[in-house]
Amino acid sequence: MSETAPDFDLPAFERYLDRVFGANPSGSIELQRIGGGQSNPTYIFAHGGRRMVLRKQPNGDILRGAHAVDREFRVLSALYGTDVPVPEPIRFEADPSVLGTPFYLMAFIEGRVFSDCRLPDLSPDERRALYVSMAETLARLHRIRPDDVGLETYGKPGSYFARQVHRWTTQLHASVSAPDPVLHELAGWLGDNLPDDDGLVSVAHGDFRLGNMLVHPTEPRVIAVLDWELSTLGHPLADLAFCCMPWHTSPDEYGGILGAVSEGIPSEAEFVAAYRRLLAEVPEPEPFHLAFALFRFAVIFVGIADRAAAGTAADPEAARYAPLAHRFACRAREVLDGNAHAL
Repeated sequence: MSETAPDFDLPAFERYLDRVFGANPSGSIELQRIGGGQSNPTYIFAHGGRRMVLRKQPNGDILRGAHAVDREFRVLSALYGTDVPVPEPIRFEADPSVLGTPFYLMAFIEGRVFSDCRLPDLSPDERRALYVSMAETLARLHRIRPDDVGLETYGKPGSYFARQVHRWTTQLHASVSAPDPVLHELAGWLGDNLPDDDGLVSVAHGDFRLGNMLVHPTEPRVIAVLDWELSTLGHPLADLAFCCMPWHTSPDEYGGILGAVSEGIPSEAEFVAAYRRLLAEVPEPEPFHLAFALFRFAVIFVGIADRAAAGTAADPEAARYAPLAHRFACRAREVLDGNAHAL
């Protein structure tokens, strides 16, 4: 948690809260920024004894369709009250004159966030239980029919991987960084080896990983899924394969578990089996799906590196992610080659 000054007019925000929720008996609010800073700025605050979270678009120019806080609020509103744990959505504000950008408010939930997939601070039994909880939470999300919760227009059903490979390949080609031959070769392979469309469609989180799970304060179970910025209608195997990346990346590659010894953590096959116990209609991920997950994250790292080079990255240490683009591309090639040796 950070005490970084907010990127908006705090008195204007306080006046907005008083207008919407009534006067704050304690006067001014205290704001704490949370998160790593790559995505939408996020703050915790209390107003009238109620703790809430503010999530807003970053200031300045943004890519079309990026940082869509309106979509985040929509999917939270659709899922709240289902068996998919999400924070209670409170209010969306589209008027940028209030804080300079659109934003939304959601309820604060007390919990823990883990970024190291080895979970060194947990016991072996807790590690296994938390991984199983994460797999079951993802399966519960994918079990929901979009039209049952008003999300039938949340994205384009069908041809998901074709559209995604095209999207991320286009973004890769638009990068100003020095081209990575391995990454560009991988993009070409994915485009040439698209799987047949099997008709499976689900609400896809788009960034379903341990770091975006809120864990119970004392128990090894997921109590809220956070950061829905990349959510859409998609293929369930995209999320499932993305969640399997830690088994194919090392601890210094964004907190993976490849080559690490962490007793209790299930194998990748056991994790997938825990998911499929609740949703057997989704097949096991194939090498294409895992390679695509690693490719997509590699291109995200390229984008972060581009912003760091241009001096526009929200994270002052964003440049440290640049080498990960090449390493994730190599990991994808290892998956396709069936060779999980270290770099």
